[in-house]
Amino acid sequence: MRLSSETSILARTRTEKKLAGKALRTQVPRASHGAWNPGGDGRDPLEIIERSNEGRLRRLAPLRYGRMLRSPFAFLRGSPALMAYDLVQTPVTRKQVQTCGDCHLLNFGLFGTPERNLIFDINDFDETLQGAWEWDLKRLAASVVVAGRSAGVSEPGSRDAALACCRSYRQHLAEYAELSPLEIWYACVRAEDLIGIAPNAQSRKRREHVAAKARRRISDRLFPKITRAAGQGYRFVERPPVKTRVTDERLLELARQGFADYRTSLAEERRCLFDRYQLHDLAWRVVGIGSVGTRCLVALFLCDDRSPLLLQVKEARPSVFEAYTGQGPFENHGQRVVVGQRLTQSASDLFLGWARVAGHDFYVRQLRDMKYSLPVESFNAVDLEHYAQACGWTLARAHATSGDPAIISGYLGNGDNCDRAMTEFAQRYADQVERDHEALTAAHAAGHIEAIIEADD
Repeated sequence: MRLSSETSILARTRTEKKLAGKALRTQVPRASHGAWNPGGDGRDPLEIIERSNEGRLRRLAPLRYGRMLRSPFAFLRGSPALMAYDLVQTPVTRKQVQTCGDCHLLNFGLFGTPERNLIFDINDFDETLQGAWEWDLKRLAASVVVAGRSAGVSEPGSRDAALACCRSYRQHLAEYAELSPLEIWYACVRAEDLIGIAPNAQSRKRREHVAAKARRRISDRLFPKITRAAGQGYRFVERPPVKTRVTDERLLELARQGFADYRTSLAEERRCLFDRYQLHDLAWRVVGIGSVGTRCLVALFLCDDRSPLLLQVKEARPSVFEAYTGQGPFENHGQRVVVGQRLTQSASDLFLGWARVAGHDFYVRQLRDMKYSLPVESFNAVDLEHYAQACGWTLARAHATSGDPAIISGYLGNGDNCDRAMTEFAQRYADQVERDHEALTAAHAAGHIEAIIEADD
């Protein structure tokens, strides 16, 4: 039987794949990843960010700008469209994976699996799509440097943390390249793994405290804090403009139809579980920085008027990379987010699903459910370096599930050539982020943009 060319590629040995990856260095030298050129006079960061507001709730744009003004790291988090514009102009090997698409330090964290284990993984997939592995690694490394500077970590300390992130990615990808696809799929980074590799007793104690805190972040504990008794049921406590209840009956009916559509995206056994709960209240909720202005809600479901299920409903817009790569295979962007999440996470939320309501795509997941992100902007140099290593490890596992780790590992090699190049890019791009943040600050000071500056909690 004659094998097709595609089948022949899949049938190659690991050694052959690594050699194929190594051969890519002649086409895309590893040192080339260290370069950064803003692309001449045509790059207008404020115009690119403003375009990303199209289709959002315009009244929330000042809130988004206010959050982006807080620091260069907040600006980086709020401007994935700008970095996508920049990244598509950088060298890539064209070896694709399912990317996170918005890979920065605060899009990693702890959360609970359906089996109630606590794991560390990527936790935001709004921009996920098939793309270059380099895009994720470069954004992650740049975020390490920007977060380090925002936290007051020295420049050598921030650089070393980014280098440790890239090294961890390379070394763990090499380990995954030796495993079978099933072994990679079953692999995960547990909270116990992070505690076990803590550099000292003090750090281990802090990580144990964080893990214990994450385990307490569940619906049963959150429910009494964000709701109040009202008649025969419960209602969300409002906090305008961040959280406001939906009271318009037309919108509530659309929501009911949307949840019926969402239900069909769940597996049969999970539909049975979902059917035990009834919708009691719904509220608009402003979340994050990059997501501000998108249609996001939180829904309160109750079983027997006492057992709560809190679901987050987030609008799924086209990935910021789709302007350059074209739309992927999914007509519903909620489905794109869900499939990308399931493909790259070691475990995904029990209620993860999608729907389309009034022409808008949404995805649904539980609110919080042991989800915990670490305060990276308060890290010292040691904390930043070890956290960056954990993120590099996690990203390697995510890419290994959907891409070919042997080819990418062959390209990266055993030395630190690519680690250093990626770190050079990270430092240069961090300088660019600071310049762009200054441009936003100047535009606000001149009255060219409106921003709402929220009080610190």
